[in-house]
Amino acid sequence: MAPSDDRERTLEWVERVATFCGDAWGLAPITGRVLGWLLICTPAEQSAGEIADAIGASRASMTSNLRLLTSIGLVRRHTRPGERTTYYRIEDDAFEKVVRQRLASFAAFGEIAEEGLELGGEDEERTRRIRSAQHSIALLTHQVR
Repeated sequence: MAPSDDRERTLEWVERVATFCGDAWGLAPITGRVLGWLLICTPAEQSAGEIADAIGASRASMTSNLRLLTSIGLVRRHTRPGERTTYYRIEDDAFEKVVRQRLASFAAFGEIAEEGLELGGEDEERTRRIRSAQHSIALLTHQVR
């Protein structure tokens, strides 16, 4: 396969990731492209400029998108000694960490839901949605009551 064919296929895959991220997670297409690129690029660590060049984006759009992916926990940023450039990468366990964080946050919401049930008392109308939320959270955290 010619290098240009490989690059085209890679960018098509990156675009599929972007479409998925938009449809499933509500992320902007550029954020999905950044994520897709960082999942497949070599070397694994890339500067904002390298990412922008690779996916055909403006360098200005990189700051907010990389900040978002970093705040979510999917992307890690670092610098190298003696360099001013910041590099970004996805760690091998990034998705596992993010999923664990999200599950923990759902479990924490379970405590708030308990308080809501107390407020609703025996009134089924007031507690139905809370119970439904609790059931869904329990399914996610493997703690079905």
